[in-house]
Amino acid sequence: MQATESVNKEVIFSTRGLTKVYRMGEVEIHALRGVDMELYAGELTVMLGASGSGKSTLLNILGGLDSATDGVVRYGEQNLVRAGEKVLTSFRRDHVGFVFQFYNLISSLTARENVAIVTEISRNPMRPEEALELVGLKERMDHFPSQLSGGEQQRVAIARAIAKRPAVLLCDEPTGALDSKTGIRVLEAIEHINRELNTTTAVITHNQVIGEMADRVIQLSDGRVSDVHVNDSRKSPRELHW
Repeated sequence: MQATESVNKEVIFSTRGLTKVYRMGEVEIHALRGVDMELYAGELTVMLGASGSGKSTLLNILGGLDSATDGVVRYGEQNLVRAGEKVLTSFRRDHVGFVFQFYNLISSLTARENVAIVTEISRNPMRPEEALELVGLKERMDHFPSQLSGGEQQRVAIARAIAKRPAVLLCDEPTGALDSKTGIRVLEAIEHINRELNTTTAVITHNQVIGEMADRVIQLSDGRVSDVHVNDSRKSPRELHW
């Protein structure tokens, strides 16, 4: 993607002066220190940063899982910083899919049933079978988590996240608990969703190599955006090595 293309894309998220301060007794921890950034429609963005850079805090605020101390977070025309809990609950349910480092699957349910938990409460879901086929698990949908590898469990988690057809997919270290070969399979599933469904996708990671599969790479350091890089082209996850 060329740098000029983003200018004409629809802005899905924008933040201005975003700060987050955690108070532990008399100590203040500044997780975010005035973040200005955008996420664009259909884009795959990688947010890079070391532990403590603020990337998970930023992702949680974008997804309505955490609140900002100050600043503006806009989803379309809506300022999430001023939204009440009822609005944020609807926002998370209807617009955002989450994928975390740990899969959070229910061990007593099959892959299909784990995905169905989401589709049963969504407005316009895809069938669990369709979501699992999108992540390459058509033949494994009636297996329990204990019968699946770590990478397969993470792909079930991705299927669960996208089954409600979210506008945005937020992934927090989705390969962090996986070896590189398995992690690449998971990244292939994320990239496929981004391309197939045109889902705005943000992946946070400490692994710089993963940035090569993105449209843009947003670097975070000490609670601030330190650099934004536009890739001329996206690499396939199969081309990545770490």
